Amino acid sequence: MRWPEDLTDWPMAEYSRRVLHKPHRWHVQEAGTGATILLIHGAGGATQSFRNLFPILVKTHHVIAVDLPGQGFTQMGAQQRCGLDHMAEDLLALCRNQGWAPALVVGHSAGAAIALRMWDMGMRPDQGIVGINAALGTFKGVAGWLFPMMAKALAVTPFSAAVFANTTTRSSVRNLIKGTGSTLDERGLDLYYRLATDRGHVDATLSMMAQWHLEGLLRRLPQIAAPVHLITGLNDTAVPPQTSRDAANALPNARLTELPNLGHLAHEEDAATVANIILGS
Repeated sequence: MRWPEDLTDWPMAEYSRRVLHKPHRWHVQEAGTGATILLIHGAGGATQSFRNLFPILVKTHHVIAVDLPGQGFTQMGAQQRCGLDHMAEDLLALCRNQGWAPALVVGHSAGAAIALRMWDMGMRPDQGIVGINAALGTFKGVAGWLFPMMAKALAVTPFSAAVFANTTTRSSVRNLIKGTGSTLDERGLDLYYRLATDRGHVDATLSMMAQWHLEGLLRRLPQIAAPVHLITGLNDTAVPPQTSRDAANALPNARLTELPNLGHLAHEEDAATVANIILGS
């Protein structure tokens, strides 16, 4: 996404700034006072994913949302640092550089895995971690090796991101969102369309998928003592609810809330309900 041209009508743009902390130039949205809540979006998203949640949380808390490397408005400085460990390490370094000490970390999908890995690396939010449809599972069977291989191939194929970005239509984005079990309004769909048609954003998302390895984190879940609250939308077809159930059973200090009629983007569909759960964590 182009800075600042594309920021004009972006959600929470009035709170946006960029922070250079190597290796990336981060897009940060920060507002409010009180205990700090850090919001981490999932693969292919950006801070716009929290456009409905951010205004609720900021009424009582100091809220920070950050675009992951290369996604949204964050300028990626090292393409090889898009995997779980590197992103967690770089985001933790940014927090320390800025003096942020989150009391609570909220991660959506892959963002929840990043939050848990940051805890692994020494971050200790007093109120723990909230995972919204947390991507804490691996593909089964043939998909377990085929999908990662496809992502790696796409990530290193010249022009693949450009082809994807140039051929994406509003209809295909609508179908993609529908395929996650969620229903968004036209504003929400338009924001995802803008992301999906941005070559840099698509390239970073492909790199993240290609470098993503969860096996080590999944093995360590029984050793992660952080208070963890997992929220799953029962309509989620991107990360099935059973994934959150299995993770809650593996984590020693976890609880699970299941939300009927909501899909993978539950926090965008019903921000008020999700905010109440977060603030009660």
